[in-house]
Amino acid sequence: MTIQWFPGHMTSARKKAAETMALTDVVIEVCDARLPEASSNPMIRELRLHRQRPCLKLLNKSDLADPVVTQAWIDYYNSQPGVKAVAISSKNPSEAARVPSLCKGLAPHRNDGVKPLRMLIMGIPNVGKSTLMNALLKRRVAAVGDEPAVTKSQMCIDLGPTMSITDTPGLMWPKIRHDSDGFMLAASHAIGRNAVIDSEVAIFLAGLLLQRYPAALADRYGIAVEGIDAVGVVEAVAKKRGCILKGRRGAGELDLEKAAMILLTDYRGGKLGRVSLETPQSRAAMLAAADKTPAEPPAAE
Repeated sequence: MTIQWFPGHMTSARKKAAETMALTDVVIEVCDARLPEASSNPMIRELRLHRQRPCLKLLNKSDLADPVVTQAWIDYYNSQPGVKAVAISSKNPSEAARVPSLCKGLAPHRNDGVKPLRMLIMGIPNVGKSTLMNALLKRRVAAVGDEPAVTKSQMCIDLGPTMSITDTPGLMWPKIRHDSDGFMLAASHAIGRNAVIDSEVAIFLAGLLLQRYPAALADRYGIAVEGIDAVGVVEAVAKKRGCILKGRRGAGELDLEKAAMILLTDYRGGKLGRVSLETPQSRAAMLAAADKTPAEPPAAE
């Protein structure tokens, strides 16, 4: 399954973001700490590099991610020019409160008090941009929800006389190049369910967990993970949680769709522990393998 998701409002949102970028001093890019590169929109990088804007890259939801892996990503991003990376949980007010001072460090020309520091929050859907906005303002001004694409328009608010901040709608890109990125995004609920098949996403997630965090599966569901594959994990969850089809069609068979949602919901809620879906090393290996994949032959005319 190839996953693509680009709702219509995102075309106009991208155009508006490009216009706002020209009036911005610092771009705050919010990523999911569990999949920092897969959740980093390449269009955001293109826009900020075109305008030569520094970037504060926030690895949000760090309380759900593997801390060792998160530190590896922070080191990776901090080696890039014009980028400052930190791990935060935007639900934690004290961590969110650090953001303005970090932005000031990236735009020292705005420390003279003559013109306000202008910050722009960007990122894909459902990574916590609006939660960050609310935390910074210490009141609820942006709608939040555990669904992608809740925010559909920009909102600019002053953070006192010396700085302002603009929140933008979540931006996907028209074509997700790597299938694994699409699956990681879907597993983390950055893509609408209308674009995915939950059971396939859960099987992908189960495969990653078997490879990197098998103990998390064993502990959460009380299953033996030795010698089973990703499909076997979903089947085992169905058996353990009593996911059985009822009714006239398929009665008594395993309800794999229900088991898939149990696995996905547990991952999204952190009930499997602190899990990261990609590392700098796994990302590099994936890209190297993709570069070696032969191009598809042109379609016959």
